Amino acid sequence: MYLDEIVAAQKRGEAKGIPSVCSAHPSVLEETLRVSNAYGAISLIEATCNQVNQFGGYTGMTPWAFVNYVRAIAEKQNSRFENVILGGDHLGPNVWQNEPAGPAMEKSREMVRDYVQAGFLKIHLDCSMRLADDPPHALEAEVVASRTATLAKVAEESSDGHLRYVIGTEVPVPGGATAHEEGVSVTRIDDARQTIEIHRQAFAREGLGAAWERVIALVVQPGVEFGDDFVLPYKPAKAEGLSRFIESQPLVFEAHSTDYQTRPALKELVRDHFAILKVGPALTFAFREAIFALAMIERELFPESQCSNIIQALDKAMVEYPEYWSKYFHGDEAEKAFKRRYSLSDRARYYWVQPRVQASLERLMKNLRERRLPYSLLSQFVGRTDLRAEQVVGWKIDQVLETYFAACGARAVQATLHPKR
Repeated sequence: MYLDEIVAAQKRGEAKGIPSVCSAHPSVLEETLRVSNAYGAISLIEATCNQVNQFGGYTGMTPWAFVNYVRAIAEKQNSRFENVILGGDHLGPNVWQNEPAGPAMEKSREMVRDYVQAGFLKIHLDCSMRLADDPPHALEAEVVASRTATLAKVAEESSDGHLRYVIGTEVPVPGGATAHEEGVSVTRIDDARQTIEIHRQAFAREGLGAAWERVIALVVQPGVEFGDDFVLPYKPAKAEGLSRFIESQPLVFEAHSTDYQTRPALKELVRDHFAILKVGPALTFAFREAIFALAMIERELFPESQCSNIIQALDKAMVEYPEYWSKYFHGDEAEKAFKRRYSLSDRARYYWVQPRVQASLERLMKNLRERRLPYSLLSQFVGRTDLRAEQVVGWKIDQVLETYFAACGARAVQATLHPKR
């Protein structure tokens, strides 16, 4: 399996990694497959427990539906679905934190079973969160490991021994920080060592020795983070000890919240054995940038009565349904309005599926599809000329994806759809 090749290469001292695209956005997934093909690379596409679960998640998709969704995109792109690895991210009781452990874990078991039976191969198990009847403090490491092992047992019972596992979690919770931070603490070596050992023991108690051999990565905090108005860059010196530690283990690290890191920083992460690089909001942020740029062009080409008003439609949906951004954005009303549009956390990504937003987006693309986009307006609002409207979207997303593939050691074997000037 390709993930095993990544681990083996790292253990040989090679700076080889793989981008992990954690998104359900169709444009992001289309470009992921397109860029993967251009690099002759395997695509790793992941869904989180919040996005996709047995109840639909915020995408409305079950695990089976997500697999079919990605398969359909691959067919549309003339890509081989066999070159896609599907992963489940943060699989555990995160969605049901407000419920007691009994029902929350039962729902988690059902979710893991569905993911595995649907065809997901890379399974990140995360039981680090407190549940409603847990003591009012951080969970004991043994409790986290025990719950994780029970989910691994369900996964093994639903598979034929081909799964690859990731354990551990990062702080804060998925999706970016909820407040501005000046720095985050790199995971302590002793904590990483304890996490591995306690999980190994928990797997053994469940009779999962063979499954433990297929645990390929540990999620730790390398010192990177982003929030609505900040990015904390990777500083290799702070993670030097952690990097040396993993060299003595049969695992690599998985780094979350790597969005908006520079290409040199991403290359340093891969060199330091953070071989799986999670990215999500940076990709939908690029999509949002493209749509806003196209909206500016539309405004210059069409009378107001014919315009899509996509920016206004998106903000109206966010105001009407604030549950996906309200705990992330702070300040007065003007500050919140600014963050709804331009936050690096890109909470807007939850709203593109709203029917009225979709209708406005379709009108925008229809308007611009029927017009040649002037050189001057593309130069002004996009920074790249000679592109059609659809290519503007693809080009913006590609800039992020190509940074990740290059940082992971991949080399383009064919021209991308949007060659650079």
